[in-house]
Amino acid sequence: MLSDNLQYLRKKNKLSQQELANQLGLPRTTLGDYERGKTEPNIDMLIQLADCFEVSIDALVRDNLQHREFEIIKNKDIRVLAMTVDSDNKGNIELVDTKAEAGYLESFQDPEFISDLPKIYFPKIPNGTYRSFEINGESMLPMESGSIVVSAYVEKLKDVKDNRTYIIISKEEGLVYKRVRNNKKQKTLTLISDNALFLPYEIAYDEIAEVWEYYAHLSFSDLKLSFNEQLESKITDIQKKVTSIEKRVNGF
Repeated sequence: MLSDNLQYLRKKNKLSQQELANQLGLPRTTLGDYERGKTEPNIDMLIQLADCFEVSIDALVRDNLQHREFEIIKNKDIRVLAMTVDSDNKGNIELVDTKAEAGYLESFQDPEFISDLPKIYFPKIPNGTYRSFEINGESMLPMESGSIVVSAYVEKLKDVKDNRTYIIISKEEGLVYKRVRNNKKQKTLTLISDNALFLPYEIAYDEIAEVWEYYAHLSFSDLKLSFNEQLESKITDIQKKVTSIEKRVNGF
């Protein structure tokens, strides 16, 4: 891992090869050979490199130090590993679309998987850890299927607030977007659809991998028009059923 770690640490510290070579008292070409894996430093230079970047020699030669940057949150309730940053070291907003959903459920702790996800930009967003998810289905109408929900990471399950909406990630249910009631004593969440046709259900704390709280969403159609079309369709359906009942009652 030495060559990859040297490149990563140098770029993270915003040093050019020449600047780092000057600090180490090396020719730039020698440092370039280290980073390409063509040659390896001796033990004295390894010590100097480890001291320069404040890491252990063992970590420098054995670990993928870039993955350490992804390990942003750990606690006994929830763990999130992967997060990417932009050139200013600010967190990107990765997009988990429908195509990536199945892979995300298996690989949300894999930094390489997360780094390959597309990124979106959302202006004037507060500091925090964000991710965006494409939602599908009719359980949260009037929010339309295909909307993208931008969400903030929730570190502790006790911080989940009643009657707010969240993206819940679990192996049993997959990725769902629901309104939530937090049953702290029972250590469960009740997941509630805004569409009354879908019944609420409970999920235990220990089944949950990640929770993301709704911050904003992106829709791609006129919501009022879409809602009106759905309403008209339901009214038409009701009228047909009423007509059918009338015919049966009147013996037609």
